[in-house]
Amino acid sequence: MAYRSQKIANWYFKIALLLFVLQVVLGLWLAFNYSFTVSQGVVDTFSFATARAMHTNLLVLWMLLGFMGGTYYIVPEETRSEIFSPALAWFQLIALVVTGVVALVGFFFGWTQGRPLLEIPRPLDIVVVIGALVFLFNIAMTMIKARRWTAIQGTLLGGLVFLALLYLFGIPFYKNEVIDWYYWWWVIHLWVEGAWELVTAAIFAFVLMKLTGVDRQVVEKWLYVEIGLFLFTGIVGTGHHYYWIGAPKYWLWFGGIFSALEPLPILLMLIDTMNHVKERKLEIRNRLTWTIAIGCAVMHMIGAGVWGFLHTLPQINYYTHGSQVTVSHGHLAFFGAYALLNIMVFYYAMPKLKGIDVYDDLRGKVGFWTMSSAMMLMGLTFGIAGVLQSYLERVLGMGYMTAQSYMQLWIRVTMVLGVVFFAGLLITVTDLFTLRPLRAKKK
Repeated sequence: MAYRSQKIANWYFKIALLLFVLQVVLGLWLAFNYSFTVSQGVVDTFSFATARAMHTNLLVLWMLLGFMGGTYYIVPEETRSEIFSPALAWFQLIALVVTGVVALVGFFFGWTQGRPLLEIPRPLDIVVVIGALVFLFNIAMTMIKARRWTAIQGTLLGGLVFLALLYLFGIPFYKNEVIDWYYWWWVIHLWVEGAWELVTAAIFAFVLMKLTGVDRQVVEKWLYVEIGLFLFTGIVGTGHHYYWIGAPKYWLWFGGIFSALEPLPILLMLIDTMNHVKERKLEIRNRLTWTIAIGCAVMHMIGAGVWGFLHTLPQINYYTHGSQVTVSHGHLAFFGAYALLNIMVFYYAMPKLKGIDVYDDLRGKVGFWTMSSAMMLMGLTFGIAGVLQSYLERVLGMGYMTAQSYMQLWIRVTMVLGVVFFAGLLITVTDLFTLRPLRAKKK
């Protein structure tokens, strides 16, 4: 650790991991609700809709905290200076965590806007915006004071600015439901397939550069490709969501084709780096983090690229839109693109924050492979359930509950896989909280 203010990142990482655990616990409860009949008293007290709102909003919160922590770790090294104001970073963390706790309690008592992923009420929206502005101010001032700019810094700052600006479109409530959903997709899609992709590319480039010692130009050239794809395919890709809201049909074709291209630069960045490592015989300095980086790029491409492309083609999405096929795509894409990105950053930064040069990575490997294998299989079982649902409900015209009975086997298998995933997550979180130096082998 070269800069004292980087220590702030450690608390962002730890809180993000705890929220990740809570998110998965709620996910298991949702799977249990799908798999078995729950007594009406429990449903009246803690409904499926409430648990789902908690599950999805925790997803957003822990990932954002991971991004922010990663940024507070990366920016000092990129600018070669301390964070502009550590006090603002602490204020921002406390404000966002308190907002998250209040939102979760509020959901339990029915305090919600009711829009998926944007359920938190208006007063809490304002606090989130203030936290985002504080974050942007702190990062921007750090860069401006340092007077040292890199492509990684620029891409990271650009992604964070877009992330904050796009959130504003989800705050107003429009009486016309079509207009409301139109702008809802601006937030959700252009966050996940726009701003978050830029943040991912910048963080991924930094970690690859540090892990392998590859030249900065090798990774940074792909950042320019990512920016171009965001401006052209990310924005156009929003169109694949425009079903049943009266938008022109060409949006479905443009959106379905272009949105699948966004993960390509990260995969190509990894392949290019691997070629340079092989040709120049560079040493990989942290094998576990390198493995997670490969997993991130591959599962990002599978979940967001391949699954996304197959699912968003208009002829297919007409039937699968909003089904468990969407859930399959969402789980694979979020885990591959963003959960593994955060875990990669945690395993890169947390040992350094603890002053550990080389750590015992056995538990980390077990956790990574357990989670990744379980999630890949969950993507398949969710997908099978979704194909059944789409055919039974939208081709044969069966009722919703009748279709659910045919899907139940695959949802139960998914729940079992969810338990396996949870075990892998607990191993990973325990390992990150209790990282141990690698003991020298006895001769």
